[in-house]
Amino acid sequence: MSRICRKAGLPKGAWLRVLRHSHAGQLLHEGLDPVTVSERLGHSSVRTTLDIYSNAMRGKDAAAAKVWDAIQKRERAERPKAVN
Repeated sequence: MSRICRKAGLPKGAWLRVLRHSHAGQLLHEGLDPVTVSERLGHSSVRTTLDIYSNAMRGKDAAAAKVWDAIQKRERAERPKAVN
């Protein structure tokens, strides 16, 4: 395994668990849903994935606020106009 990691240009000490952890963290950080990541990792429960990798999903409040604003704007645009 060390030889494979060296050939791939990975830092010394890299091993499969580190690569797996990095892979899952990046997917979650980029916004992939936890259920899909959990399935990729083979976890029996999404709860396991969330317990281990929830730190990768922090700092998403601004993105959530933008989505909510877009939903509200769309809802207002779809409402029938009041007739006076």
